[in-house]
Amino acid sequence: MANILIVEDQPLMQRILELGLRNQGYHIMMADNGVEALKCLEEMSFDLALVDVGMPQMDGLTLLRHLRADERYATLPVVMLTANGQEAVRSEALALGADGFLTKPTSPRDLLETIRRFVYAQT
Repeated sequence: MANILIVEDQPLMQRILELGLRNQGYHIMMADNGVEALKCLEEMSFDLALVDVGMPQMDGLTLLRHLRADERYATLPVVMLTANGQEAVRSEALALGADGFLTKPTSPRDLLETIRRFVYAQT
């Protein structure tokens, strides 16, 4: 099954995402912010990154810029997940190269459909 990197700073949201995706058979690694996510990416390969926009140290949009600028991660599917549903944030994320954008709270069905669309498109 696919390896998914979840980059989220809120412990409750981390737990909800982790349990839901593990129950679907995905292998999960967690990072609290963009800095930790970059370290995780050095250690392991992932099929998708699920990235919160608002985080301390390095936010999701900054992380996305780093990923798209690095040839090793330029094609990694990145789905942004945020409580900030403003169109400007969505537009910026998509312009920076995000593959998907979900607003919290999102339904488990929408989350799984989005993940499956990008994970299985690679195979």
